[in-house]
Amino acid sequence: MRLVVITGCLGFIGSYVTRAALAAGWRVYGIDKCTYAANLELLPEFESSPNFTFEHCDIAHLRSLPDCDYVINTAAETHVGNSIIDSADFIHTNVNGVKNLLELIRHKPANVCEAPILFHFSTDEVYGDIQTGAHTEEHLLAPSNPYSASKAASDMLIKAWARTYGVQYVILRPTNNYGVYQHVEKLIPLCVKLLGRDKLIRLHDRGEPIRNWLHAADTATAVTTIIESGHINEIYNVAGGFEQKNVDTVKKILACYFGPEVEWMKYVNLAHSRPGQDVRYSLDDTKIRKLGWSPVKVFNTEIQDIVEHYKNHFYW
Repeated sequence: MRLVVITGCLGFIGSYVTRAALAAGWRVYGIDKCTYAANLELLPEFESSPNFTFEHCDIAHLRSLPDCDYVINTAAETHVGNSIIDSADFIHTNVNGVKNLLELIRHKPANVCEAPILFHFSTDEVYGDIQTGAHTEEHLLAPSNPYSASKAASDMLIKAWARTYGVQYVILRPTNNYGVYQHVEKLIPLCVKLLGRDKLIRLHDRGEPIRNWLHAADTATAVTTIIESGHINEIYNVAGGFEQKNVDTVKKILACYFGPEVEWMKYVNLAHSRPGQDVRYSLDDTKIRKLGWSPVKVFNTEIQDIVEHYKNHFYW
């Protein structure tokens, strides 16, 4: 039986990865700091499995790791807007937390079994924006904001610990994830919440920035695909193969909420801009597709049920 530690197991992407790991029959040791972005409602579901164990802890303060095959690190501070206001938590978790995981893996006693492999969640944002074409795994990192800079820093720490200390790793760089149980600070649930409050949706930079959308369930299968392949010391981009302007995403949310004839301009505020805004993210994920992975979820099919979920479930 495969043993995995999943940090951030109650977060959005972490919960999908945890569910996929349990479904695969793996034994999961879940760790979560239980910040504002954690979904505590998921804990009873996971704890109903005899293969799940939970520890409430900050990865930067973790003192030891159980014996395992992989440490899958989804724990992170992820909201760009919050990082622009104050980057302290981002440095704490995304940099110091990853450094602590690397040290715990490096010092794991070798008298029982080999040290675990660090499977680290990065982001497409570490590459910075690209107006045409797509970034490959070989492109240089050029982060544009404190959040992406903290993620790029953790990627560099991993590469350095691999070269200096022999720590084994996988780095996954996904595009924008979507799905249910995402925190309401993110675009889709935030739009639905604002509509329920009769508030205008503030579209930064007139909604012109372009994002590529990847369902969190497809991200989770990317994890299991890579682990089952046995490939290590590699970086993988993973994308949904579907991109659109943020304004078009909001138009689709409005159509799901009100109906296809909605006058979308009545519900948006285009007066806001974000410092360091990236124009477009795009990834070439040929490398992971060669392992047999491809996205299953289709944005234009999934968005209706996702909007309905957030419409019917209020989240503070």
